[in-house]
Amino acid sequence: MRSLRRLTAVPIALLIGSLGCSREEAGEAQQAAEAQVQTREIDYQYGDEPLQGFIAWDAAMAEKRPGVLVVHEWWGHNQHARNQARRLAEAGYVGFALDMYGKGKLATHPEDAQAMAMEATRDPAVTAGRFNAALERLKQDPHVDPERIAAIGYCFGGAVVLTFARAGADLDAVASVHGGMPEPAAVDSGAVKARILVLTGGADPLVPPERVAAFADEMRAAGVDIEVISYPGVRHSFTNPEAGQLGIDALAYDAEADRRSWAAILEMLEEVFR
Repeated sequence: MRSLRRLTAVPIALLIGSLGCSREEAGEAQQAAEAQVQTREIDYQYGDEPLQGFIAWDAAMAEKRPGVLVVHEWWGHNQHARNQARRLAEAGYVGFALDMYGKGKLATHPEDAQAMAMEATRDPAVTAGRFNAALERLKQDPHVDPERIAAIGYCFGGAVVLTFARAGADLDAVASVHGGMPEPAAVDSGAVKARILVLTGGADPLVPPERVAAFADEMRAAGVDIEVISYPGVRHSFTNPEAGQLGIDALAYDAEADRRSWAAILEMLEEVFR
């Protein structure tokens, strides 16, 4: 992967069964059991805004390995994002849950979350700066091969990673999980470097199927390698076990969609970084 091309103006939002598991699933479970996952918080900043990330890696691995950014939901850098970084470390990557809002900025109410998301994306240069600051910190980690980098985004973070991929960020792969869709924009053929995976709920009222289809068509017209997987009857935020606690009908955790989407992410990463 070539060195990062700076983006300064970007528009912007192992569960293993005890019976009947596949050989692939059993291998993933054994890998996770053998991993020596270590974690630490990383304080960094963009401009005057202090940011705090969370990095996870397998200390049992001696070689450098691909790094994967994790962009949080609109609630902010919370435990859900950190859990995904841990899962990535168990799978043999270095996971870095970044911070798009600012150190300690978390929302528990949808109105606060929306306000924070809007603030973080109001100035495209700031949005790009915060994303790039995290990317540089990940590439500098001694466990990471800086030429092999991917990004995963959830909800708000899904829109972020898709936006940067479409703008030509030098990422090898991008996955959006119950993520928002960027507004339509012209895309030059060959401009998008990343392979793209979109994982969405078929009954997600916040991200309608037609919006997902329109984005996919836009990418395919530009020659992008994109795959869309929709889970029938599944609503928004299906990977977050706490999704239903706010009593919002649009949000619901789905254990099967969580399992299947994670398997799809790992399959893509394995193919890209094989």
